[in-house]
Amino acid sequence: MFSLLYQIFYQPLFNVFYVTLFFIYNHLSFGDFGVAIILLTLVVRLVLYPLFHKGMHHQTVMQRLQPRIKEIQNNHKGDMQKQSEALLDLYREHKVNPFSGILFLLIQLPIFIAMYGLIRGLAGGVAQPLYSFVAAHPEVNAMFLGLINMHERSILLIAVAAVLQYAQGRYSLGRAAAQSATNQEPSAAEQMGRNMVYIMPGITVAVLWSFPSAL
Repeated sequence: MFSLLYQIFYQPLFNVFYVTLFFIYNHLSFGDFGVAIILLTLVVRLVLYPLFHKGMHHQTVMQRLQPRIKEIQNNHKGDMQKQSEALLDLYREHKVNPFSGILFLLIQLPIFIAMYGLIRGLAGGVAQPLYSFVAAHPEVNAMFLGLINMHERSILLIAVAAVLQYAQGRYSLGRAAAQSATNQEPSAAEQMGRNMVYIMPGITVAVLWSFPSAL
């Protein structure tokens, strides 16, 4: 099963990203590997924007529906069948699927895994799973803006990533609060979301600490 997924998803995506990255490196990034990675990331984000936009729209609608979902759950607390039927009617009325968020993530996951494998492999000098017709690129200039070695850990980039993670969490939390705008006590999920604003930067630092700067 793993071998089949590898051949169908991972290896083709890996080769597409490899060719694209080195096209950018040779023609658009002025020979800066860090800039090439940033531009490749922007290209991927643009390609995935329709999925990202749908995911954000779904998240916004689901957040707006939270008071009505809580009301249905309270009104049918003793009857799970009626509760399920009322929730399905609510979702149909607003044309949302509670499982869409997971579906959007699963569609994007192979792409992110392939990008991770590509950058990790290049930064760590690992053999690349290239097709026979894809030429291997010689060693790259690993210095980002002449300051940061992409093959090594950078405390500066780790700190920037953690700060941006916190800022993104605060922004998302502010949007959610503005959309709900109720006097009800926050649900367990909402409280967890607030806690994650502070937890995720710490996780970011812990995870990135052992990674090369390219990642």
